[in-house]
Amino acid sequence: MAGPMGQFAVTPLKSLMIGGFDASFTNSSLWMAVATVAIAIFLFVGTAKPQIVPGRWQAAVEYLYDFVRSMLDENVGPEGRRFAPLIFSIFIFVLVCNLLGLIPWVGAFTPTSHVSVTFGLALLVFVIVCIVGFARHGLHFFSLFWPHGSGILLGSFVFIIEVLSFLSRPFTLAIRLFANMTAGHVLLKVFGTFVVALGSFGALPYVFGVLPLAVNVALSALEVLIAVVQAYVFALLASLYLNDAINLH
Repeated sequence: MAGPMGQFAVTPLKSLMIGGFDASFTNSSLWMAVATVAIAIFLFVGTAKPQIVPGRWQAAVEYLYDFVRSMLDENVGPEGRRFAPLIFSIFIFVLVCNLLGLIPWVGAFTPTSHVSVTFGLALLVFVIVCIVGFARHGLHFFSLFWPHGSGILLGSFVFIIEVLSFLSRPFTLAIRLFANMTAGHVLLKVFGTFVVALGSFGALPYVFGVLPLAVNVALSALEVLIAVVQAYVFALLASLYLNDAINLH
């Protein structure tokens, strides 16, 4: 598929049916596995021989982990630190998956450009938040949806709205990441096509091709920034949802 949407096609690399369900190993599965291996290597190199004066890799790992822990301290409080490994794992996995699709010439695939992947991550966060909320507060967790001091009529109305808002969290969390990654890659593909098409136009290919090429370079830099920001936003929202479950704000 040569169109802008062709880059998002999920193709099976190894067909597999389990109980009537398609469990094929696809290009999306492959690049999620690549992301996992890359993360494992990064963490192993950075933590295999910890030193008092950290080297580059150890400093990078410590910086990212401290960044996530500080985010939890700020948004959840001291009790949020127990969830630092979870939020760190989600953050770095989303970040690497976002960045992999920007690698040129190797046919890289962006797993987070598919809503099924982002929804799976968002659903994981949602389930953990619910488990933490009920484990910590029991049925009192439902007070999260009932405004303090409100009457029956107003409270019931607000309760319905808050419950619907709470249940929509995994969808909004998933769609936000998926939409941003998809839109950025489509723009890169479109302007990349302009570079080829206008670059071969007429007798002055370099004149016609230089503008879309410059735009594509700028978009590539912007897409790297978006990949980092969207990983941060995903982790930040997960932290805020945990704060609701822990502190019932």
